Amino acid sequence: MKITVFTPTYNRAFIIEKLYRSLQQQTYTNFEWLVIDDGSMDSTEELFKLWTKDNNSFSIRYFKVENGGKHRAINKATDLAKGDLFFIVDSDDYLIDDALESIIEWEKTIENSEFFCGISGNRGKSRSDYIGTSFNGEYIDASSLERNKCNITGDKAEVFYTNIIKNYKFDEIEGENFITEATVWDRLAYDGYKIRWFNKTIYICDYLEDGLTNNMERIFSNNPTGTAIYIKQQIKYYKCNLKGRFSYYHLYYEFVKGRLGVVQIAKYLEIKTLTLLTAISLVKCKNLLLKKINL
Repeated sequence: MKITVFTPTYNRAFIIEKLYRSLQQQTYTNFEWLVIDDGSMDSTEELFKLWTKDNNSFSIRYFKVENGGKHRAINKATDLAKGDLFFIVDSDDYLIDDALESIIEWEKTIENSEFFCGISGNRGKSRSDYIGTSFNGEYIDASSLERNKCNITGDKAEVFYTNIIKNYKFDEIEGENFITEATVWDRLAYDGYKIRWFNKTIYICDYLEDGLTNNMERIFSNNPTGTAIYIKQQIKYYKCNLKGRFSYYHLYYEFVKGRLGVVQIAKYLEIKTLTLLTAISLVKCKNLLLKKINL
């Protein structure tokens, strides 16, 4: 098995068929579709009972678990995956017909694969565009921490080597059901792994109103421990100076101030309360000054 297409899903019975049909149209067929249903309360389970009986060229493996969030589903899926490559495709998105073929062809171009954790194409709202920004040329080799300097911004279609990604688990925090995927992708980069980014849109997405992307601020606020892990990791991995650290402290404060007090926020960040108050004051003063200049 070369590729595991992994889909975590929650109450997406109304739209997931689009992804299923796109998998049926793939020009490359040596893959499995691994689905973890994160406690859906709609007709998702009934759909998969039907689809597993279809005469497809690929296998469908469906598991239903208690609701715990996408990151827990990914952790479980990396242990269950049979493919050499692990490709997360969300349930409200779909693939162009030669997406998996493109992945295979680009993966073959990597010679020293021990230095790479995977490859990535572009995501777009159509085949002719891409989300965020990209580089000039066919491909570039860079880590996730080097994305900004290489002009690689926005959501991309990362595909990871299963034997690597299964050793990089997301933190599972009791009482919280979200932690950003960047915590693991950046950890891979910090450990020296690169990704071969190729300049082709293979993944079509549409951000739904109740999806993670459109509700990120609320989700960060509701998961303060996971968000603090991400903020502290960013400071460490990007080797932030004092100005950068203060900006991140203020950002975390803005995310969680509606549910936590200043003393609690400082504890989550593992800093002194005075340090946090200084960061908040300096950023506010800077913003006021900029506002006056722009008047």
